[in-house]
Amino acid sequence: MPNVSKRSQEVPLSPFRKLATLAEQVKQEGRKVYHLNIGQPDILTPPGAIARLKEMPFSIVPYTPAEGLYSLRKAMAFYYGRMGIPVVPEEVVITTGASEGLQLALLTCFEQGDEVIIPEPFYANYSGFAQIAGVRVVPVKSNIETGFTMPGISDFEALITPRTKGILLCNPSNPTGTFYPKEVVLALGDLVRRYGLFLLVDEVYRDFIYDGQNFFSAMEISGLEDHVILIDSVSKRFSACGARVGALVTRNREVIEQVSRYAKLRLSPPFLGQILAEFMLEEASEYLGPVISEYNARRNILFERLSAIPGVVSYKPGGAFYCFAKFPVADADHFCEWLLGSYSYKGATVMLSSGSGFYATPGLGIDEVRIAYILNQTDLHSAMDVLEQALAVYPGRLQPV
Repeated sequence: MPNVSKRSQEVPLSPFRKLATLAEQVKQEGRKVYHLNIGQPDILTPPGAIARLKEMPFSIVPYTPAEGLYSLRKAMAFYYGRMGIPVVPEEVVITTGASEGLQLALLTCFEQGDEVIIPEPFYANYSGFAQIAGVRVVPVKSNIETGFTMPGISDFEALITPRTKGILLCNPSNPTGTFYPKEVVLALGDLVRRYGLFLLVDEVYRDFIYDGQNFFSAMEISGLEDHVILIDSVSKRFSACGARVGALVTRNREVIEQVSRYAKLRLSPPFLGQILAEFMLEEASEYLGPVISEYNARRNILFERLSAIPGVVSYKPGGAFYCFAKFPVADADHFCEWLLGSYSYKGATVMLSSGSGFYATPGLGIDEVRIAYILNQTDLHSAMDVLEQALAVYPGRLQPV
């Protein structure tokens, strides 16, 4: 029997999907599962955009240009312009989700064996994307006690080696919800300029910023035109995760040319998703306001409920719709599995993502979880009722209630 590749065996497991089989089994048994494990919002995709897609007079679902429909690239450029980021459509490549955008960026800008510095905890799939590209992830540590604020620039600089090719920043952060203000972005921009590095910025959650804070994109920094590569998506912005439409944006024309070569190999991004994305962008200004307000309300609920549970350490995230929490348990992996498979309260249980999968440093995050506050306020309260009761009776709890 032939062997599968070592490369495939080394791909990291997804911390937010590894209990999916157990979740389906629990549902078959009749228990309700509150999903706080994955960023799949329950907010409606823009109804007007869906209605317009249904009315489209097409009889064939065709290929599109490898770089995406020009009309969508133009619409994306217009959207960025309104955000204070002047780009032209030729500086936008439409990708099959932000995931493909980041993969193409790594394949284009890094050689095998090169290093990318990433603040940890970080989006778990970054490890898989880097592994596929043969790129080594070098983590720079932050911690929950400070709400995962950015480590000092000296911490980044101390990790730079001859193999360092770039820094990757998700702002605001998935998985922590931490928002990095303008001064942090500028400091990282100065660092990559001095060392001749790429700055990859995942800004998928840029619209979800709270407490009156203003978002500042690395694309706005003058003099970094050849350094900055923006990764974006319509999935979370418009609650359209299955559309699988993202974008890679850069003013570095050589990067655009080489990314386009990779894009041609996969032929084209999804046609229907691109049409839907264009319609959704036209609704952005009226759609996003109420959505942001709703997420802010959910954030407040989660923070208040976590703060009231004895032994739990958390913080109020500044953006996105994620939060980390430290539980009074020795092993969050075991707790998450026990919670989902062995516990219920009023016929329901909760699915969470254990924290260790979002770290590259062994031993970190073992008592932490990521919570995605993507449920409506009623269900979020119900899920927190389950979680509070579960932590009170969990056999592996470290601290008395």
